[in-house]
Amino acid sequence: MERRSVLLCGLVAALSACGEPAPRKTGGVGTARVGDRVTPAASVPVGSGVLVDMPGNAQLLVVQPRSGEFRAFNPSCPHVGSLVNPPAGGVITCPLHGSTFDPSSGAVRKGPATSGLTEVAITLSGDDLVLA
Repeated sequence: MERRSVLLCGLVAALSACGEPAPRKTGGVGTARVGDRVTPAASVPVGSGVLVDMPGNAQLLVVQPRSGEFRAFNPSCPHVGSLVNPPAGGVITCPLHGSTFDPSSGAVRKGPATSGLTEVAITLSGDDLVLA
Protein backbone atom coordinates (compact mmCIF):
# COMPACT_ATOMS: atom_id res chain seq x y z
CA MET A 1 0.00 0.00 0.00
CA GLU A 2 1.31 3.47 -0.85
CA ARG A 3 2.18 5.88 1.96
CA ARG A 4 -0.53 8.29 0.80
CA SER A 5 -3.16 5.53 0.96
CA VAL A 6 -2.07 4.52 4.46
CA LEU A 7 -2.26 8.14 5.67
CA LEU A 8 -5.64 8.65 4.05
CA CYS A 9 -7.02 5.44 5.60
CA GLY A 10 -5.72 6.54 9.01
CA LEU A 11 -7.36 9.96 8.63
CA VAL A 12 -10.69 8.45 7.58
CA ALA A 13 -10.60 6.01 10.52
CA ALA A 14 -9.81 8.81 12.96
CA LEU A 15 -12.60 11.03 11.64
CA SER A 16 -15.17 8.24 11.68
CA ALA A 17 -14.31 7.53 15.32
CA CYS A 18 -14.97 11.16 16.16
CA GLY A 19 -18.36 12.59 16.79
CA GLU A 20 -20.25 13.70 19.83
CA PRO A 21 -18.28 13.01 22.99
CA ALA A 22 -19.94 10.65 25.44
CA PRO A 23 -21.77 12.58 28.14
CA ARG A 24 -19.82 12.77 31.39
CA LYS A 25 -21.24 10.53 34.09
CA THR A 26 -22.42 12.21 37.26
CA GLY A 27 -22.63 10.80 40.73
CA GLY A 28 -25.91 9.76 42.29
CA VAL A 29 -28.97 7.68 41.56
CA GLY A 30 -29.98 9.49 38.37
CA THR A 31 -33.60 8.70 37.59
CA ALA A 32 -33.73 5.52 39.72
CA ARG A 33 -36.28 5.29 42.53
CA VAL A 34 -36.67 3.43 45.83
CA GLY A 35 -36.89 -0.29 45.14
CA ASP A 36 -34.92 -0.15 41.89
CA ARG A 37 -32.11 -2.69 41.52
CA VAL A 38 -28.61 -1.28 41.93
CA THR A 39 -26.42 -4.37 41.41
CA PRO A 40 -26.17 -8.03 42.42
CA ALA A 41 -24.59 -8.30 45.87
CA ALA A 42 -22.17 -10.92 44.48
CA SER A 43 -20.66 -8.27 42.15
CA VAL A 44 -19.29 -6.23 45.07
CA PRO A 45 -15.99 -7.68 46.35
CA VAL A 46 -15.39 -7.86 50.11
CA GLY A 47 -12.97 -5.10 51.13
CA SER A 48 -13.52 -3.19 47.91
CA GLY A 49 -16.32 -1.87 45.74
CA VAL A 50 -17.61 -1.11 42.28
CA LEU A 51 -18.89 1.90 40.37
CA VAL A 52 -22.39 1.03 39.16
CA ASP A 53 -24.10 2.73 36.23
CA MET A 54 -27.51 4.10 37.13
CA PRO A 55 -30.28 5.36 34.83
CA GLY A 56 -29.92 8.97 33.72
CA ASN A 57 -26.15 8.79 33.11
CA ALA A 58 -25.36 8.59 36.84
CA GLN A 59 -23.18 6.29 38.92
CA LEU A 60 -23.06 4.99 42.48
CA LEU A 61 -20.09 3.64 44.38
CA VAL A 62 -21.16 0.43 46.13
CA VAL A 63 -18.75 -1.01 48.71
CA GLN A 64 -18.57 -4.06 50.94
CA PRO A 65 -16.10 -3.08 53.69
CA ARG A 66 -16.80 -6.31 55.62
CA SER A 67 -18.50 -9.50 54.50
CA GLY A 68 -22.25 -8.91 54.24
CA GLU A 69 -22.04 -5.16 54.97
CA PHE A 70 -23.00 -3.08 51.93
CA ARG A 71 -22.93 0.71 51.63
CA ALA A 72 -23.47 3.03 48.68
CA PHE A 73 -22.12 6.53 48.16
CA ASN A 74 -22.49 9.27 45.62
CA PRO A 75 -19.00 9.02 44.08
CA SER A 76 -18.75 12.77 43.39
CA CYS A 77 -15.88 14.13 45.44
CA PRO A 78 -17.20 16.99 47.60
CA HIS A 79 -14.09 19.03 46.70
CA VAL A 80 -14.83 19.70 43.00
CA GLY A 81 -17.10 16.87 41.87
CA SER A 82 -14.66 14.49 40.20
CA LEU A 83 -15.73 10.85 40.48
CA VAL A 84 -13.74 8.87 43.08
CA ASN A 85 -12.27 5.43 42.47
CA PRO A 86 -13.51 2.25 44.17
CA PRO A 87 -11.62 1.39 47.36
CA ALA A 88 -8.09 0.05 47.05
CA GLY A 89 -5.85 -0.71 50.00
CA GLY A 90 -8.64 0.18 52.44
CA VAL A 91 -9.23 3.69 51.12
CA ILE A 92 -11.39 5.47 48.52
CA THR A 93 -9.31 8.00 46.56
CA CYS A 94 -10.23 10.92 44.35
CA PRO A 95 -7.90 10.80 41.34
CA LEU A 96 -8.10 14.55 40.71
CA HIS A 97 -6.60 16.07 43.87
CA GLY A 98 -5.91 13.07 46.11
CA SER A 99 -8.65 13.38 48.74
CA THR A 100 -9.18 10.08 50.54
CA PHE A 101 -12.29 8.66 52.19
CA ASP A 102 -13.15 5.83 54.57
CA PRO A 103 -14.90 2.99 52.70
CA SER A 104 -17.05 2.07 55.73
CA SER A 105 -18.51 5.52 56.34
CA GLY A 106 -17.50 7.76 53.42
CA ALA A 107 -15.86 10.13 55.94
CA VAL A 108 -13.01 12.26 54.64
CA ARG A 109 -9.60 11.02 55.79
CA LYS A 110 -7.41 13.51 53.92
CA GLY A 111 -8.24 16.67 51.99
CA PRO A 112 -8.44 18.90 50.13
CA ALA A 113 -12.07 17.72 50.50
CA THR A 114 -13.50 19.03 53.76
CA SER A 115 -16.51 16.73 53.97
CA GLY A 116 -17.21 13.08 53.29
CA LEU A 117 -19.03 11.28 50.52
CA THR A 118 -22.82 11.38 50.62
CA GLU A 119 -24.32 8.01 51.53
CA VAL A 120 -27.19 6.60 49.48
CA ALA A 121 -29.52 4.14 51.23
CA ILE A 122 -29.47 0.61 49.85
CA THR A 123 -30.70 -2.71 51.18
CA LEU A 124 -30.28 -6.37 50.31
CA SER A 125 -33.33 -7.90 48.62
CA GLY A 126 -32.75 -11.52 47.72
CA ASP A 127 -29.46 -11.57 45.82
CA ASP A 128 -29.67 -7.91 44.75
CA LEU A 129 -28.89 -4.57 46.32
CA VAL A 130 -31.75 -2.12 45.81
CA LEU A 131 -32.35 1.54 46.60
CA ALA A 132 -34.00 1.92 50.00
